[in-house]
Amino acid sequence: MDRLPIDDVMPAILDRVRTTKRLVLEAPPGAGKTTRVPIALLDAGLAGEREIVVLEPRRIAARAAARRVASERGERLGDTVGFQVRFEDVSGPRTRLRYVTEGILARRMVSDPTLARVGAVLLDEFHERHLAGDVALARCLRLQATTRPDLVVGAMSATLDAKALVDRMGAASLVRSEGRAFPVEIEHAAVRDERPLEVQVAAAVSRAVAAGKGDVLVFLPGAAEIRRASDALRGLASSMGLLVLPLHGELPPDDQDRALRRADRRRVVLSTNVAETSVTVEGVTAVIDSGLARIASVDAWSGLPELRVEKIARDSAAQRAGRAGRTAPGRCLRLFTKPDHDARPEHGIPEIRRLDLAETVLELRAAGEGDPAAFPWFEAPPTSALAAAGELLTRLGAIDASGEITAVGRSMLAFPLPPRLARLVVAAAELGVLDEGVAAAALLGERDLLRISGFDGRGRSTPRGAIHDTASSDLLPRLDALDEAVRVRFDPDRLRGLGLDLNSARAVARAREQIDSVARRTLRPAPSPPSADEALAVAVLLAFPDRVAARRKSGERELVLSGGGTAVLAEESVVRDAEFLVAIAADERPRGGPLVRIASAVDPDQLMDRLPERVREEVVTKWVADGERVEALKRLVYDGIPLEERRVSSEGVPAVTDRLFAEAQRVGARVFEEAGAVDRLLARSAFVASLDAGHARPLTEIDVDEALRTICLGRSSFAQLRDASLIGALEARLDGSARAALARLAPERVVLHAGWSPRVEYAAGRPPWIEAMLQDFFGLAKGPAVGGGRVAVVLHLLGPNRRPMQVTSDLEGFWERHYPTVRKELSRRYPRHDWPDDPRTATPSHKAPRRRRG
Repeated sequence: MDRLPIDDVMPAILDRVRTTKRLVLEAPPGAGKTTRVPIALLDAGLAGEREIVVLEPRRIAARAAARRVASERGERLGDTVGFQVRFEDVSGPRTRLRYVTEGILARRMVSDPTLARVGAVLLDEFHERHLAGDVALARCLRLQATTRPDLVVGAMSATLDAKALVDRMGAASLVRSEGRAFPVEIEHAAVRDERPLEVQVAAAVSRAVAAGKGDVLVFLPGAAEIRRASDALRGLASSMGLLVLPLHGELPPDDQDRALRRADRRRVVLSTNVAETSVTVEGVTAVIDSGLARIASVDAWSGLPELRVEKIARDSAAQRAGRAGRTAPGRCLRLFTKPDHDARPEHGIPEIRRLDLAETVLELRAAGEGDPAAFPWFEAPPTSALAAAGELLTRLGAIDASGEITAVGRSMLAFPLPPRLARLVVAAAELGVLDEGVAAAALLGERDLLRISGFDGRGRSTPRGAIHDTASSDLLPRLDALDEAVRVRFDPDRLRGLGLDLNSARAVARAREQIDSVARRTLRPAPSPPSADEALAVAVLLAFPDRVAARRKSGERELVLSGGGTAVLAEESVVRDAEFLVAIAADERPRGGPLVRIASAVDPDQLMDRLPERVREEVVTKWVADGERVEALKRLVYDGIPLEERRVSSEGVPAVTDRLFAEAQRVGARVFEEAGAVDRLLARSAFVASLDAGHARPLTEIDVDEALRTICLGRSSFAQLRDASLIGALEARLDGSARAALARLAPERVVLHAGWSPRVEYAAGRPPWIEAMLQDFFGLAKGPAVGGGRVAVVLHLLGPNRRPMQVTSDLEGFWERHYPTVRKELSRRYPRHDWPDDPRTATPSHKAPRRRRG
């Protein structure tokens, strides 16, 4: 067995573990920490008779490390050394060293909170700050500090903030291994390259192969990019005798091992970031770095995990470059510019700050950890993320209102699936459609079978974007596509003819088998129902209860979403007739709302029967503009989406009053009275208040609004408001003495002679005034007064042509000084009128106009 750099510090590692039971190990890639440290602890007896569990961030790393250690010991994999990843367990009763992915330990701590059969837990590549690793470290440290002081806890990484980790782990001992590294020449792209990534890779590989010896390791975001790069390299590989090998988690184990082993000819290994730290590719002297990786994230719409292509941080770029200098001086060609590199953050964002926490919260609740907010997180998550996780789990029925895990929640934990998909499987079993639910969960958990091209559900391929037949769910053609792929045994040519992607089809089929295996062991399916499609729709609803939507208009694709907002149903969707649906998967768009790709019809009765706690009855109002009236509607509403509605009587409905008042305010209160009436009343009250503040307060616009609201009570239309008396309601805002003062001191009219009482006009900043014919004042020695006789009314005296002749507040003086002259002129111009010598005693000769309202 070759000696590795980690062997030089192994005595220190064992000594520190014996002393403190806690270890922080910093060692560069290829130093041997993943394979040598765990087995050394086991051989030294530091785990006692218990197992050593090593947490790996990726399945490929767990498999590769276990195989390497078993091979070095000359044992069969699954004996002393084994591994356990999602849906795959290669271990046995004699296994003492187990490499696992992080979620495996989380589920184990639910069933065995004290880790009774575990003597040591080592977290590999901790610098990647996976959510499950953060939680596992926190739980193991607390366990060690309470009921398991004998438990060994260690964190290993190539690059990490060692001081922060040591501080967090308390008495942990830090050990560093310098490793063995040769200088690496780093070359950046001179300018940003706009060519397709696979074209850039082919050009860079050609340069790297020509520049030196050794294998070439190319870092690409994912399997799709690897396939395209492999195709682009076919000509170069043929001409130069190169062996092009993919390396990613979707490959069968034998293909993964092939990429990790040396070969009899020069290799070009096209890898995801799995080769960055988790596994070692032997013989590499040149690295080509795309600067990209698929980073674990969460779909903002469905809440399901997804991988997004993002730029890597600077520490990841350094890790990748270091892979070229393990055995000899090497070279790294970065397909991005130096300014681009320097502008990137030093470290990536920890998963705790960017992933959905529902699965983690469910596991903590199941393990009896209590309130997740009080959990000793390595780094506390956002409060909003914890609240959202609790809300989702409650809606899924996984926890109750007090936060305690339910029977449904415990059933969900049997599946290494996101909570929504686990709930889908559990609900499908309860409804008698387990097979369909398992297949649907597999489809939703992997890449979409029909995103590349169409499939009509009957074995016929269709062009991308083709119009499919109407169906109750977009899952149905996908289920048919999956069955067809299995039927043709994943024949590449047949699948290509069907428009299906080979790797996606295999991944979905494999996931279906794995989920089904767990379901058959843990669930008791109900008998098959009369309608499997309807039962599956209910299971989907229970898994996505917060994604209910309704068409804005029948036959249209625009959707109104529960909880607010809008979306658009994809044109390719087969859910063409349903008024209500569950929007399962959607793509975010910069404008126009999300585009819903996968939907499933839902019936209002299903919502009311299955989720009655989310359905409420409400009375709403509708404004009928043509009739200027308010209608009252009683609705059944699911999370803001009306399921059904009917007209009811508006009598005594407060919402009707509120709506009528709002619409009346919109047009203005004054339209419901004679023009000017409201303003005259306000002016009269202001006049009275100006005479003596003790008489009455002036009416204001606030009073107008309140009076308007008063007359809206018990009414539902503008016509009824016009028949009501806004003026009466406004006067009623004054008390009895104030109303009496208003009538006494600011009368609406003054009497000039029998049958004629002109209206007194009041206006702010002006004395009260009236307008009348000169003859109307015959027989009056003095002009009228208001304000209890204190304020003379200004008189606008009109001639027979109804034009002002004189404006005065002193009628007695006018008769005395001006009338004689005026009389002569009027007699000449209007000889048929009577112009008496003494107007003070004369009888009015002008016929009073007919009195009008107001």
